[in-house]
Amino acid sequence: MSSVLPAELQSAIEMAHGRLGGFDRIEYFPEVASTNDLALARAARGAPHGTVVVADAQNAGRGRLGRVWHSPPEAGLYLSAVLRAESWEGTLSLVTLAAGVAVVKGLGAATGLVPELKWPNDVVVGRPWRKLAGILSETVSAASQVDAVVVGIGINVRAGAYPPELGHRATAIEVELGRAVDRWGCAVEVLAALSEAASRLSKGDRAWVAADWRSCGAAGLRGSPVRWQDGNQTRFGTAVDIDESGALIIDVAGGRERVISGEVFWERLNS
Repeated sequence: MSSVLPAELQSAIEMAHGRLGGFDRIEYFPEVASTNDLALARAARGAPHGTVVVADAQNAGRGRLGRVWHSPPEAGLYLSAVLRAESWEGTLSLVTLAAGVAVVKGLGAATGLVPELKWPNDVVVGRPWRKLAGILSETVSAASQVDAVVVGIGINVRAGAYPPELGHRATAIEVELGRAVDRWGCAVEVLAALSEAASRLSKGDRAWVAADWRSCGAAGLRGSPVRWQDGNQTRFGTAVDIDESGALIIDVAGGRERVISGEVFWERLNS
């Protein structure tokens, strides 16, 4: 059963009155297995657009490709939101990218930090890139159609959010800024930005996603050398753009490739 919202979270919600667009329907838990699992279950039972599950800790948090997402108590932000639209045609592939833009905008508004985006779902800072946040989008289907999308967002706020051995490729907001930040204020600003993004997508407005994502992810799209797995084959090329559907465009010998999923490694920016 969900708990009463922490006073700091309630205060941040009240201060953002009118900007959350329905994303103030928040359930809070001190600890859960996975906020995405709870949000998926609620979406399957008909939870409305804007339903949000927030936890202080997860004991089975996960990221893309089945990876573990470390979620120790009070060290990060762990939240999942239910998104609904009359139709997801033409916009479903853009949800994760739009959520990434929302995280960058929300954290910028809350803290002044200016992260970057790494395709398809990582929020990063610095050189080499160090992961600050990740996004996991999962769908709920009804009658063979997508009924809802759950967007899970994990953000490292304090250094304890990740194991010390990952310090060369992970970071946290307070590590980057060298000062404490308002954790719940960050959560609410991210939700406000996500609410705006979801509203635009639900109306079929999608051209902005690629444009905004390019501005946040420009470092990885300037002819950066990349490698990726294509079945059992390792491929090499240079990342140059994303298209309007969110696919990564890579220059390779003899032409261009569209990569729509999977793991891509940026040779220069990751090392």
